[in-house]
Amino acid sequence: MKGDCVNNLNGEHPNRKNQNAKERQLDEYRVNNFGTQMTTNQSTKVSGDENSLKADVRGPSLLEDFHLREKITHFDHERIPERVVHARGYAAHGEFVLHKCMKKYTSAKFLQDVGKKTPLFTRFSNVAGSKGSFDTARDVRGFAVKFYTEEGNYDLVGNNIPIFFIQDAIKFPDLIHATKPEPHNEIPQAATAHDTFWDFVANNQESAHMIMWLMSDRSIPTNFRKMEGFGVHTFRLVNDDGVAHFVKFHWKPKLGMHSLVWDEAQKISGADPDFQRRDLWESIKAGNFAEYDLGVQLIREEDEFMFDFDILDATKLWPEEIVPVELIGTMTLNRNIDNVFAETEQVAFHPGNVVPGIDFTNDPLLQGRLFSYLDTQLLRLGGPNFAEIPINRPVCPFHNNQRDGFSRQRIDVGQVSYHKNSLADNTPSPTPVEKGGYGHYQEKVEGHVIRANSPSFEDHFSQARLFWNSMAPYEKQHIIDAFSFEVGKVQSQSVRQQVVDMFCHVDSGLSEAIATAVGVKRAQCTPSDVTASSPALSMKNIIFVPETLKVAILLGKGFDSAVIGNTVRSLRNAGVTVDIVSTTLGPVQSASGRTATANQTFITVSPVLYDSILAGGGTSENQAEFDSHLQNYIEEAWKHYKPIAFTLNGSRYISKTSVQEGPGIIVEKNERDFNNAYINALAKQRFWDRNIFE
Repeated sequence: MKGDCVNNLNGEHPNRKNQNAKERQLDEYRVNNFGTQMTTNQSTKVSGDENSLKADVRGPSLLEDFHLREKITHFDHERIPERVVHARGYAAHGEFVLHKCMKKYTSAKFLQDVGKKTPLFTRFSNVAGSKGSFDTARDVRGFAVKFYTEEGNYDLVGNNIPIFFIQDAIKFPDLIHATKPEPHNEIPQAATAHDTFWDFVANNQESAHMIMWLMSDRSIPTNFRKMEGFGVHTFRLVNDDGVAHFVKFHWKPKLGMHSLVWDEAQKISGADPDFQRRDLWESIKAGNFAEYDLGVQLIREEDEFMFDFDILDATKLWPEEIVPVELIGTMTLNRNIDNVFAETEQVAFHPGNVVPGIDFTNDPLLQGRLFSYLDTQLLRLGGPNFAEIPINRPVCPFHNNQRDGFSRQRIDVGQVSYHKNSLADNTPSPTPVEKGGYGHYQEKVEGHVIRANSPSFEDHFSQARLFWNSMAPYEKQHIIDAFSFEVGKVQSQSVRQQVVDMFCHVDSGLSEAIATAVGVKRAQCTPSDVTASSPALSMKNIIFVPETLKVAILLGKGFDSAVIGNTVRSLRNAGVTVDIVSTTLGPVQSASGRTATANQTFITVSPVLYDSILAGGGTSENQAEFDSHLQNYIEEAWKHYKPIAFTLNGSRYISKTSVQEGPGIIVEKNERDFNNAYINALAKQRFWDRNIFE
């Protein structure tokens, strides 16, 4: 080796030569797309990349669109074996009970008989992050439900936000490429606070409405049990007479809809990256089952064009004040999974899994999903037989002439594997529509084959403005703060300016606040003139109950056992979960000699994991350390707007912290009033009028 070095003092080291050869080899495969013309993988020049090929501007997407098929197929197969999107998920088993007969609207049997129970499996997920990311990222949450009906599996595959970023599925690969970690450095994980995402937003302004939701508290839900779910798309319900209604599906949580504070969400991600999945697991294990009411919005076929928005546009919602949500049944998640891989990871959802009485519309985003989901499973689950995996099997038997393929589990007997046949008496045979066979809605379609969008899809700001108008003042401030953080992380000044210019069309005050925060010029534009609001969009108009909230009671030696004992009983009677937190695990002795058992310590659990803090006070061998822990817990609850309770013994910490007495601050004066006031404060959950900066 020494000789090699000496002989090459005036030349190039052999290893360096090999390295340079490898670099030259790699250069042949490197492609910089900047400034080039777009083509397919077959080098056919692409004339349009914004819209899929349709039969007229509002007609169905066409399978002959080779560019759509190539683009989505390539996207669907980009990751092995993790889901490209919705990779980080958690699930549970449950049942759906119908409360209202829907026979007038649909022939679907599981929606016919009041009281009918249908087993189901529900998976919640984050969209952007990898499987190994964290739960509390600012992100859209997936909300997918597989109903195991007597007519086959029906999958309602949606999100916790009722709209989406784009209008046409052909742009979905672009959206996710922009959202994911940037390819040159694979940063950042599970976050949209970076250049490529906001560059996509500014150059695809149909996303404006969705971005308003994403920057709102809706995108950081407290947990899966306290977030809404939506089918997103417009579907059809079709009854026995062939009469159809347009429908949107909603899931309304029984516990109301609640969210985290951004600072709290970031701290939780470090204290417990599994915060939301742990909550679902522990709640079901404790018997606090997650419950959601299923609601529908219905529009008659003849009323399709009576609104100032296109009902097939996935970037638009149907305001509940215009089209009310009718509750028809309840989903209860009551059983935890047995194996994450076998169930949560192998479950295969597909919006094309429908039963008679439920059909599709010409929503171009939905049309692309009908292709994409099935195509994705072929790679991710190893071939066409993924329906035979236990979690995906329907509860009713299935019969067809499909054979072989990877991972075939069923053993078919007999010599016939085709249709029509005489050797097996022409079986399995189709079922006529009038006897329960699936019949597609016979919609009339006509028009020119065209790659374009309907002009009715061109309004991108009216509903974004409607959302802004509907927010409470504190919600508006949270949106401004979210924009300031996200856009403030963008390195490109040009992109920051484009975002400010874009959201001027929503609200000039919002745009100016963002501009100030991110250091660019104020925009000059005419904002949307929409003055209407929709109370259903504000999270201030939700259910407030104390059930299943989690309280940390902070205790040291010498606490008042009578007060704490009665308070614990009152809290548990109200459905609240209680942890006793102290310096060490085990018994903590009160002034009367009775003990409470600490099941958490100050160093094993974080204050941000609780919905409220009760300061019980007391003493410790290291009083300074004990006081420091209590003050930290109290300060965290204070600045996250949570209710805080103080026993008489614990009230001495008020003066040692930022706490100011007022709403949400409960101080013991007499026992009964103390407990009632505390439970009422818990139900409210946040006190947004608190000035945490004084």
